Amino acid sequence: MAEQFDVVIIGGGLAGASCALSLASYAPDLTIAVIEANQPSGDYHPSFDDRSIALAQQSVQFLQTANIFDPQASFAAAIKQVSVSDRGHFGKTHIDCNEFAQNALGYVVEVNPFGRSLHSQLMNTPVKVFCPDTVASLNYQVDSAQLILESGAELNAKLVIIADGAQSPTRQLANINFNTKAYSQGAIIANIEVAGGHHNHAFERFTEHGPMALLPMSNNRYSLVWCMEPEQIKQHMVLDDDAFISALQNDFGYRAGQFTKVGVRASYPLVYGRADSLFSHRTVLIGNAGHAIHPIAGQGFNLGLRDVQLLCELASSEHAMGSYAFVSEYAKQRSHDINTVMTLTDGLVRLFSNKSRILAFGRSCGLFTMDLCSSLKTPLAKQLMGQVTQGKRL
Repeated sequence: MAEQFDVVIIGGGLAGASCALSLASYAPDLTIAVIEANQPSGDYHPSFDDRSIALAQQSVQFLQTANIFDPQASFAAAIKQVSVSDRGHFGKTHIDCNEFAQNALGYVVEVNPFGRSLHSQLMNTPVKVFCPDTVASLNYQVDSAQLILESGAELNAKLVIIADGAQSPTRQLANINFNTKAYSQGAIIANIEVAGGHHNHAFERFTEHGPMALLPMSNNRYSLVWCMEPEQIKQHMVLDDDAFISALQNDFGYRAGQFTKVGVRASYPLVYGRADSLFSHRTVLIGNAGHAIHPIAGQGFNLGLRDVQLLCELASSEHAMGSYAFVSEYAKQRSHDINTVMTLTDGLVRLFSNKSRILAFGRSCGLFTMDLCSSLKTPLAKQLMGQVTQGKRL
């Protein structure tokens, strides 16, 4: 006999685990299962790498309300200031949390310890976790979705939530297409130490080689995201630590101080990806399974958390769990926010990766004017803080 659940979540990474814990908190009467392919081993979980992510202020508030994140955690650091500049041009702008009467614009969290914390919390809830396991087949009836796992377990669900990432195999089983477009650049990720500490100051620096971001993290380190062409990535990845730091200092300058040490480096391709639809019969997509964006503005995981937040709201609505009204309302309400963020980030990549002198002058004028006029900074600050609604921007 198949086990019966209200909700089955495919994927127990950051998006899937956050979704399961949030639904369990907001709608405790739901029966929930999570299917996760990777078995954690000691302090290591294959779904949680050594990257860091930015949590917008609104995301932090949501996770706190669900009792699944503490901003005082050892793996978290506040973002109190953000500076944006264009290398070789006069334009720049600066955003400070005090301008908007906030304690922080957001937080930076380390993926590995944050993910392990979520997984540990899952083990202490009524949520049933099938791990390691994957979906072998997915079939639908009018009032349920039927899943058979590789282990042989059979599950029935009123709602299936696909959260197994941009390469989601389950999305294919649900017959939902995912359109991808590779960017010409990839990214180098590393942790950087800086003399004098980071003072909770984040930087976004646009250069002729590609955008660079420094996010303040625990133990006075920066999380570096450095975008460049694949051939340049190969050259930078083989440099010794001193040569790498020298190259980074040369491209970034000294706005953040003097870089003194670099940790383990990794590189990733960058893609723009979008599912044809966020829903099908008794199924919805969340996080990277539905939308994958460039890390230039640190919005990816926050976008996924707003997917989760809406699901929590709909779980308390009059719509029957997994019904057409439920899944179509989810897609309808999420479309504006997703379109806005994806268009914004893709536009920033193209605008600041362009070497046109006319565009460079326009960028500089825009950043300079924004810095002079606080009202022009408000939309950018609200986007950084995640202050959006499901139907429209605040």
